[in-house]
Amino acid sequence: MNNIINGLSIVATPIGNLDDITYRAVKILGECDIIICENPKHSLKLLNKLGIKKKLIALHDYNEHKIIDQIKVLLKNKNCVLISDAGSPLISDPGYNLVQYCIANNIRVTSVPGPSSIVSSLQLSGLPISEFAFFGFIPKSKKKIEDLVKNISQEKRTCVFFVSNHKLIVFLDCLENIIGDRSISICKELTKVNEFVFRGNPGSVKNKILEDKENIKGEFVAVIDRQTSKNQDFDNIDLYSKELKKMATKFSLTDIVEIVHKFTKINKNKIYKWLLKLRK
Repeated sequence: MNNIINGLSIVATPIGNLDDITYRAVKILGECDIIICENPKHSLKLLNKLGIKKKLIALHDYNEHKIIDQIKVLLKNKNCVLISDAGSPLISDPGYNLVQYCIANNIRVTSVPGPSSIVSSLQLSGLPISEFAFFGFIPKSKKKIEDLVKNISQEKRTCVFFVSNHKLIVFLDCLENIIGDRSISICKELTKVNEFVFRGNPGSVKNKILEDKENIKGEFVAVIDRQTSKNQDFDNIDLYSKELKKMATKFSLTDIVEIVHKFTKINKNKIYKWLLKLRK
């Protein structure tokens, strides 16, 4: 007997290990009329394992505006389930317009929670997670990545990003140059056989990853420590010029760099450039 009413169920699916599917998710997938998914071929791997055969409708970034009218008709008298390729739907995945339509037209929408790479990466990071901000996938161009890192350099919350393997080293370079020694973690292939978490500052993490070309393969989630009084950047060098000038009368340039770096964790190259500015 079908125990779910007509409308849309947003169902989380495994992010890697198929055994992470919840009992409730299996029940709803088995009872629904239609499954709306990103990539039917990908979703069939999970559905075949569960022994579930349903009509699948592809909904992705390239067809969302075209296919949504067809789905709207089905929602009136069918039990529909929305899933993504992995994890919780709508998080950096299509489906927003569909949910918005349901809400506007008083169509039931319910969420079936489950695996999330964002939550898993935060739990494994070892960083403060009482407050965090998720920024989705990092941009494609190096310039936009640099701008992004500059924007979050003063963020008071722990930051989470999805990072493609071909942008990982560029991203770590930007982090190293802009936020210096701030703590980060890079989670690779969460819940899968090759799951691994790299922890440290951007420079040390980058060096660990570059030790083996296999480390670059896979899917990555980056977690960046929040800005604190211990790792804060100098927004205005003039505020510190008096103190730094006093230090310059007692210590060498190299010593000052080491002292400031020890207490602020600011990138040594940045400190050195600031000191050169003060000498002008």
